[in-house]
Amino acid sequence: MSYTPVAADVAKLRNTTGAGMMDCKKALAEAEGDFEKAIEILRKKGQKVAANRADRESTEGAVIARVNEDNTLGAVISLNCETDFVAKNEAFVELAYELAEQAIEYSNKEEFLASEFNGMTVADKLIEQTGIIGEKIEIGAFESIQGAFLGAYIHAGNKIAAITALSANVDGAEEVAKSVSMQVAAMNPIALDETQVSQETIDKELEIEREILTKEGKPANIIDNILKGKMQKFYKENTLVYQSFIKDGSQSVADYVKSVNPDLKVTGFVRVALS
Repeated sequence: MSYTPVAADVAKLRNTTGAGMMDCKKALAEAEGDFEKAIEILRKKGQKVAANRADRESTEGAVIARVNEDNTLGAVISLNCETDFVAKNEAFVELAYELAEQAIEYSNKEEFLASEFNGMTVADKLIEQTGIIGEKIEIGAFESIQGAFLGAYIHAGNKIAAITALSANVDGAEEVAKSVSMQVAAMNPIALDETQVSQETIDKELEIEREILTKEGKPANIIDNILKGKMQKFYKENTLVYQSFIKDGSQSVADYVKSVNPDLKVTGFVRVALS
């Protein structure tokens, strides 16, 4: 006589794995009521689906930023999938939030994927969800950050998120960190200031501008002076602290931060966006 799963066991398996009711019922029936075996059956189903969809593009998803309770550690992750339909699913977004909350404790993606999550590793959870949802599910981006005070911003629709680090936890720090994180999300700066722009980027920009000036017929003896001005403009447009503040274009981001507290500074940021 074949085993018929009871409702309580099906519910327990659903709560443990997140799998659909019919998948849980079938797994329990196949496992003849053995709970651990049923979990393994669901995982194997996920592995099979994951293997079949390994070459698929997972360019949709949810980008979530989270910080810890004392605002000193944070992480931004993207939980990627194949379609916008899945990305907007409430359960999918909830899972993204749960994973981002756990990601706070890890400094890199590899450690995070290997960490324990509801009785399995994060990596196994993604495989399981691939089997349940039927789409390739993976962690795309992973960015961690720490600082004296962190604030996060998630843009509507969960496509872009950012975290900003400040030099101190002062009155108004929460609003400043959120506002600057909005700036980071909207303006996508390449670095904090000119000291953090890579030499490769600087050299490339100088090469482009020098070629333009040469073609315009500018004398060689004044090109270097013109380039200095060009680079100042480049830093103003592309580095966070020199950018015009999106909430008040009359001041830079650095000026806005100082207006709240003259000793306060932005010390870092991370940003993730779905491409």
